[in-house]
Amino acid sequence: MNDRISSFNPIIDEQSKILILGSVPGVKSLEQQEYYAHPQNKFWTIIFELLDAEFTLNYDLKLNILKQNKIALWDVIDSCERKGSLDSEIKNEEINDIKSLLEMHPNIKAIFCNGGKSYKELVKILGKNYLIPIFLLPSTSPLHTISYEKKLNSWQIISKHL
Repeated sequence: MNDRISSFNPIIDEQSKILILGSVPGVKSLEQQEYYAHPQNKFWTIIFELLDAEFTLNYDLKLNILKQNKIALWDVIDSCERKGSLDSEIKNEEINDIKSLLEMHPNIKAIFCNGGKSYKELVKILGKNYLIPIFLLPSTSPLHTISYEKKLNSWQIISKHL
């Protein structure tokens, strides 16, 4: 029997313009209670590069950079059973109430999905032609093995929406 895991609270405020959605936190993130805590996950490296900000390991400063740049962060899955960190191992998932979050934050103008699982689940919830654009980006996970440059190039679309 797999243990049930849960996502974190959303990082969002009334200034947020874009929402980045992952699937559900990996093992390392759950251990550290931080979004994208695995040192080989490129999420924070890409975000800092896109925002031309100096990289830091300090989680509060990372969240501050997101807030300053009007970027919200959450996961599509509220809770699930999963062995390890692979999205393909996710079972019996319960979905976060993304619709309510978007209704409470009408300032969100675009949604970016970090990987295929979050995109697939989000489209099930909102449909393909939702009121605001939804973008599928390559996962920043080390388990998604395309090059860093390809990931970064794809993620640069975020800059157009800030």
